[in-house]
Amino acid sequence: MKIFESYKLGSIGLKNRLVMAPMTRCRAIGNIPNDLMAEYYRQRSGAGLIVTEGTAPTANGLGYARIPGIYNEAQIAGWKIVTNAVHSAGSKIFVQLMHTGRVSHPENMEQGTEVLAPSAIAFNDQMWTDSKGMQPYPVPKEMTLKDIEKEQLGFVMAAKNAIAAGFDGVEIHGANGYLVDQFINTASNQRSDVYGGSPENRGRFAIEVAQKVAAAIGADKTGIRLSPNGVFNGMEVFDSVEETYGFIASELGKLKIAYIHIVDHSSMGSPQVGDDLKAAIRRSFGGVIIASGGLNKASVEKMLKEGKSELFAFGRNYLSNPDLDYRIENDLPLQDPDFSTFYTADEKGYTDYPTAKV
Repeated sequence: MKIFESYKLGSIGLKNRLVMAPMTRCRAIGNIPNDLMAEYYRQRSGAGLIVTEGTAPTANGLGYARIPGIYNEAQIAGWKIVTNAVHSAGSKIFVQLMHTGRVSHPENMEQGTEVLAPSAIAFNDQMWTDSKGMQPYPVPKEMTLKDIEKEQLGFVMAAKNAIAAGFDGVEIHGANGYLVDQFINTASNQRSDVYGGSPENRGRFAIEVAQKVAAAIGADKTGIRLSPNGVFNGMEVFDSVEETYGFIASELGKLKIAYIHIVDHSSMGSPQVGDDLKAAIRRSFGGVIIASGGLNKASVEKMLKEGKSELFAFGRNYLSNPDLDYRIENDLPLQDPDFSTFYTADEKGYTDYPTAKV
């Protein structure tokens, strides 16, 4: 299978085209990566590339309970344990920089931080806090231009910290209703300045973050995840979606970043990201595309044959099948994940899934 052939992602050699998709797992006690997390990622190092769970680039971006950050020395030291474990198993690893923006609650954040967003529009839902259980999302502070510059520089520092921690690169999380996506999407961005209104203005924050991160650590070490037609975390399907993502992809193509990772959650009931939209993004970008969402061996082989993507990301199947590469290659059945343990705090449903390989 071509998916198991080595692949050169810019300057980074991958042993195969399989990608472990980023998945929030909430095992970072005190928001610091630990030995349990290192074992979790080591077990899944059959993937050519691992993209970590969403990791806060700044303290203001730390929205969920027990998610890791990469903005202080203790976090950098914790991530070094993880990257060493993955590299020793022969895989490459990018950290996903996830600023949660309005998808946050003060109970999950450090003192002196702020819940920020493009506009002062709350996500009408609730989130879990370890201290007070389920809580409604607060109305976020509408970011000033100074706030925007500060958080963008936070992404840059986090990217530098990632390289210091041994990561092979970073993935900017521009999907799923978090801060970068909140600027792109009309549900959360009702600004009237240079960051709001037109597709070009709404795409500006994402492009500027990518420009600054690429300048700091290298374009070949910089990827981004996008979710056109995504409705997760209160986003909406808006009229100018193809124009908006075509513009963003074109500008990212000029930067020659490592890849665009396209989220398509239609297999889980979300609005479909049509082939025409995906093809438009691919044409505008002109670089490596990572496909994700409901993939299997047959669909991957078909996409490779048709030249629709270069790399292929698996999420929940990698969660419950640490040896997913072996199972796919040998046509072995896949284990189902235990949904009740997705966001708990210990090894159950995390590092205890059995492997098929003896």
